[in-house]
Amino acid sequence: MMRNGYRTTAGWRSAVILVFLVLAVCGMLLGFTVGAVDVPLSEVVRVAWGETNTEHYPILWNIRFPRTIAAALAGIGLSLSGALLQGVMRNPMADPHIIGVSSGAGLLGIAMLLVFPSHGHLLVPAAFVGAMAAAFLIYALAWDKGVSPMRIILSGVAVSALLNSAISGLFTFYSDRVEGAVSFMVGSLAAKSWAHVDTLLPYTAAGAALAWMAAQRMNVLMLGDATARSLGLPVEGYRLFFTAVGTLLAASSVSVVGLLGFVGLIVPHAARLLVGNDYRVLLPCSALLGVIVMTACDTLARVAFAPVELPVGIVTGIIGAPFFLYLLRRKARL
Repeated sequence: MMRNGYRTTAGWRSAVILVFLVLAVCGMLLGFTVGAVDVPLSEVVRVAWGETNTEHYPILWNIRFPRTIAAALAGIGLSLSGALLQGVMRNPMADPHIIGVSSGAGLLGIAMLLVFPSHGHLLVPAAFVGAMAAAFLIYALAWDKGVSPMRIILSGVAVSALLNSAISGLFTFYSDRVEGAVSFMVGSLAAKSWAHVDTLLPYTAAGAALAWMAAQRMNVLMLGDATARSLGLPVEGYRLFFTAVGTLLAASSVSVVGLLGFVGLIVPHAARLLVGNDYRVLLPCSALLGVIVMTACDTLARVAFAPVELPVGIVTGIIGAPFFLYLLRRKARL
């Protein structure tokens, strides 16, 4: 207990949050300045303050700014979603992508893109409905006088496989329209505009605010159902609430960046290793670390094989898959 006591000290947690905040700002500045055309930081600052007659203004305002801000918002949404779902399911290996929540959002999202392309304004609500349906199906399949972490993972893998098969079926029946949906399947930030930022911002802000206001309830819920009930917490009501908030955050992110894997797994777990399980600290740390990871991965995806640009989902998958295997081996040793 003493060995990990540093994680619960206020000074350590404040230092971690400060470092994450600085790195998040640096990650966004890196996204603004680095690319096929490098832009001086001084010009980024001038454009951010409203100057429009600079050399790289069109690149910054129309491409770099909305893309990097969308990456940051998606990182916040997916990271907070992962942290909430891990708490609700009491499983550190839970993740919107792995357990099938993202696939539920992706199925209805792709259905909107392929079957009802003229109803793009319904993409986020449709993705939310799909994510919620997948979450409750997984939870129902895993329930047997309680929820086992292993049953959650196995149920999630099965539901994810089923939903991905349905997505493949949509691609088969609407093969003439799949061009715009391929990047959605991999997870991409290419061609993101201010319209995407406007779509993502209100859902991310609302979900983050709701999660933060109820963080102490999550701490109580993490004590176990019996203890939480003895403290007067309506367990099932708050489990439903946190599931809804987590799926809203995941669905809004998926609707904009596509089926981006592993961010909701690696970010909350890494934050938890540094600051412990207090959700009043874990949530802001996860949000900031999500910004760092997403902006760094997006920059790497743009410059690693320039002039060819990789979908950011490939980079997060390369990083996240080994981390998931590490978690599985670590759990097996415990």
